[in-house]
Amino acid sequence: MLKNKPVTKILVDGGDPAETARLKDLLGFVDGQTTNPSLVAKNPEIRHLLDSGQGLSASQEKDEYRKIVRAISPLVGDAGVSIEVFADTDTTAEQMLAQGQEMFSWIPNAYIKYPCTHEGLRAAQQSVQRGIRVNITLCFSQAQAAAVYSATRGSKHPVYVSPFVGRLDDRGENGMDLVKNIKKMYDSGDGHVYILAASIRNLNHLLYSFALKAELVTVPAKVLEEWAAKGFPMPDSTFSYRAVNPSGQSLKPIPYQVLDLNNGWDSFDISHELTTKGIQKFVADYQSTLRRSA
Repeated sequence: MLKNKPVTKILVDGGDPAETARLKDLLGFVDGQTTNPSLVAKNPEIRHLLDSGQGLSASQEKDEYRKIVRAISPLVGDAGVSIEVFADTDTTAEQMLAQGQEMFSWIPNAYIKYPCTHEGLRAAQQSVQRGIRVNITLCFSQAQAAAVYSATRGSKHPVYVSPFVGRLDDRGENGMDLVKNIKKMYDSGDGHVYILAASIRNLNHLLYSFALKAELVTVPAKVLEEWAAKGFPMPDSTFSYRAVNPSGQSLKPIPYQVLDLNNGWDSFDISHELTTKGIQKFVADYQSTLRRSA
């Protein structure tokens, strides 16, 4: 059990309440949880239904998602449970907002996840005006993070932005640079947006998130278990992050950009191919759980 909690809050990246309970016993706490359609599709109960040939209807899928987050909700701390709307590249802000309002009512500690797209940011802007807590997911650029800051200015609650580290690493870029750059950019802001380092693939990602003082980090079970097995090491003054891929090849640095957080959110270039690919992956995983029509 971890005796000294890091300043960075630790969230579980998963969709299985039993796993969350097990990790809570391992660490002694869980600050929060992030979920998404891909993780829900991997939930053991849903896998059992699918393996037995019982696809779900769209309403049943929503009911299962609600049941999962309601089971997770009392297990976690004040970082809450992030619940992702079902959105493809054509889903409008109004459609996302309607889902978000309903999902926000499922549990008392909900954060609604919207994709970092034009429509997702429009939905987020309207959500924070209604007092809905939001987490902007699939963030892959500093400009996207600047737009999140601008779109959610005035939020009564902390807003989360989720830079996806591992997916940038996958294409040869140093994903942790994005976390570092956003952190530096937000230092001049009002503090209403918290960085939630996501797509954590290994222990070095986790430790560097601590070293950078990201407000939050969401971590899959296997990385948390490795951290525990090694005695919960923490980065010290000698810690150095090695920006390499699993083959040992150096990752390309992501340069810092000077951006004005006072600009309107729609003035930033928020397009990114990895955001689009991420949405498409979530859609495919969601559809994989649905009953095939005859």
